[in-house]
Amino acid sequence: MQFYLDGYHPGDPELRPAAEGRPDSQGAMPEEVDVLVVGTGPAGVVLAAQLAEFPGITTRVVERREGPLALGQADGVACRTVEMFNAFGLAERLVREGYWVNETVFWRPDDQDRSRIVRSGRVQDVADGLSEYPHVIVNQARMQDYLLEHMRKSPSRLEPDYGLEVTGVEVEGSGDYPVRVTMRRTDAENPSEEVTVRAKYVVGCDGARSAVRRSMGLELRGDARNHAWGVADVLAVTDFPDVRFKAAIQSAQDGNILLIPREGGYLIRLYVDLGDLDPADREARQRFTSEMIIEAAQRILHPYTLEVKDIAWWSVYEVGQRIADRFDDVVPEERGRRTPRVFIAGDACHTHSAKAGQGMNVSMQDGFNLGWKLAAVLEGRSPESLLDTYSGERHAVAKELIDFDIRWSKTVSSRPKDPNRPDDEGLEPAELERQFVEAGRFTAGFATDYTPSMITGEDTHEHLAKGFPIGERFYSAPVVRLADAKPVGLGHVAQADGRWRIYAFADSAHSGAADSRLAELCRFLAESEDSPVRRYTPAGADADAVFDVRAVFQQGHRELDANDVPSFLFPQKAPFGLKDYEKVFTPDLKAGEDIFDSRGIDRQQGAMVVVRPDQYVAHILPLDAHRELADFFAGIMLG
Repeated sequence: MQFYLDGYHPGDPELRPAAEGRPDSQGAMPEEVDVLVVGTGPAGVVLAAQLAEFPGITTRVVERREGPLALGQADGVACRTVEMFNAFGLAERLVREGYWVNETVFWRPDDQDRSRIVRSGRVQDVADGLSEYPHVIVNQARMQDYLLEHMRKSPSRLEPDYGLEVTGVEVEGSGDYPVRVTMRRTDAENPSEEVTVRAKYVVGCDGARSAVRRSMGLELRGDARNHAWGVADVLAVTDFPDVRFKAAIQSAQDGNILLIPREGGYLIRLYVDLGDLDPADREARQRFTSEMIIEAAQRILHPYTLEVKDIAWWSVYEVGQRIADRFDDVVPEERGRRTPRVFIAGDACHTHSAKAGQGMNVSMQDGFNLGWKLAAVLEGRSPESLLDTYSGERHAVAKELIDFDIRWSKTVSSRPKDPNRPDDEGLEPAELERQFVEAGRFTAGFATDYTPSMITGEDTHEHLAKGFPIGERFYSAPVVRLADAKPVGLGHVAQADGRWRIYAFADSAHSGAADSRLAELCRFLAESEDSPVRRYTPAGADADAVFDVRAVFQQGHRELDANDVPSFLFPQKAPFGLKDYEKVFTPDLKAGEDIFDSRGIDRQQGAMVVVRPDQYVAHILPLDAHRELADFFAGIMLG
């Protein structure tokens, strides 16, 4: 974390000074806003937290509830989501408070006595090499609290406006604020009072019954599976030996349980199979009670006992998967003729079962994908056509999630095969474990692979850095910071600030030699009129305000002299012209993991890895591909 750039300020460094002209509280709802975020669910708070970094953009967040979420339903936090939280400076809090899912155990009926369950397998929950962060369990409300606090401490001092429910959204013409939003107050002091706001952009993060989506004439399409699951967070006394492990439990006749230990050491979540529903009985789900969920769990766990002392929360849901046709207000025949003004994210555009643990995670990635794009357009750095990429990219991800969830829900709900009956069509016990392992990359959040577009290049030069596949998230690795020998994760230095990253991995030549490709790249970026850094960084702004360029050399940190490093990599910033010493790295040889080896970097030629503001690899280029770099950003940036 860097601070004191503008002068010494005592106190909490995370509480940054309010932007010039911004009071410490945001005041009443203005008549016009740049972005109106509707809903403070997972997608909404991630989107708002990212936009809070841009005080020049007027962002407001409205929520129909009277205050922050007190008890969330989602709890599983994928490794990829923890990586994203690191960009907000929140990963350490997340992993400290959360339950770590280290292993998953599998239970099935005993072959000799099928009324009893026995442990049948155990696997590592996250395979080695997927991430340096764990899969954790943290209540959704706590995660949202972290992000709301981050917003309050930002230069924007952004906070939600509670007690406002959107009733209509209309795009009227093409003026500066073409979206008209009508809302009604839900608080007791001003019940049903109407409020009207005009906005440049509106994002509906208002759940499966989204008013924003309905205003776009869209509906969620898909099918219910007519199968009910009960879910309950409980404090219980049990002799089940794996109560503090994530456990997939199959009984012979009484259904299945997915057991998820919760944070805090005592609470557990039970997803309990309640069986098929009659599709003609629309009230069937409402007739289940918490007692019925617990009784079903007790039957499934036989011969082990389960004595529930307290139920923190419970619900019954019907398995189903649904998705909207598109995630913005541009119909197919108008695509390319006009750009979006209204977007939907999270449950407003895709819903699915809870057992894959992806709903909250994918929703947050929706918000992370859209936030930097809105900021780039509103600040005049990118054309409006950038916003077309949101629906295309995230719809493909959601569709893949839906397809996966259909398969996975069927597997988790399957009756186990009876080995004593050769003709039994139940699921082989080993098959559940096999499918769990195969799904590991998906459930960890790493299945996203964005296809070529204006912000994602072709894989022509991907061989120069094989460990950073284009379109996938930038996979961090240990390095040592040259200036102070501090071991860090290279990907952990990136913040959720809307900047593009260029990681330059050095070639084999000495940086001071005439044939050093890295040194020549630095000269190009610093001096050439074609340099993206020079062309697109606003006059008077810090040199790294738009592009955060960092370099990794091949030598150990004790073998590299800082005076041999191009001065471009130590930019002078802010009113005092202070040097930024945190952009140059070397391999972490002490840890035994040389990033050039672990990420397949070509040691002879080196490589340039371009990373999007949402942490996905946009391009890989040779260090001397100056023209290709300039051309790539010419399609994204406005000069």
